[in-house]
Amino acid sequence: MVATSYIITFIGDDRPGLVEQLSSVIESNSGNWHESRLSQLGGKFAGLILVSLPTASGADLEAKLKALSLSGLSVRVTPTSDDFFTNGAKAITLTVLGPDRLGIVREISRALAEREINVVEMDSKVCSAAMSNELLFEARIDAQIPESTNMDDLHDTLDEIANSMTLDIDLE
Repeated sequence: MVATSYIITFIGDDRPGLVEQLSSVIESNSGNWHESRLSQLGGKFAGLILVSLPTASGADLEAKLKALSLSGLSVRVTPTSDDFFTNGAKAITLTVLGPDRLGIVREISRALAEREINVVEMDSKVCSAAMSNELLFEARIDAQIPESTNMDDLHDTLDEIANSMTLDIDLE
């Protein structure tokens, strides 16, 4: 049996049974659920799911998942590629904390993109500060950084962003 991997992306109104509905369709197509990122955001439930299944079942999986649109679920199925690029990259983690304001993600992601640093995972949220009730932006960014990256330059740029936006940015 030849297997193919797919990424399923979805978004819909949050409700009980949504994950069970998706997993039933995946299983009925002989799919194996490998990895996922699922989250409630703004009253919606959204996610990414990595599955593998027999290559011949791909079209049927997509058709059955798209049929879930009748229940208000928007779904997309994308075949994955085995050729991903790391080329001597090493893992880094950035943590960001500071007053919420426009442009934080844009500034940090621009600094990373200019150095060909690939964001692998990012989690962020806005929450109230304990004492002042001020809105705080928090993020954790896991990335792959080329070996050739000038770390002093990266630190300097992140420090400039941190100073101009009153943020704490830690690079591990």
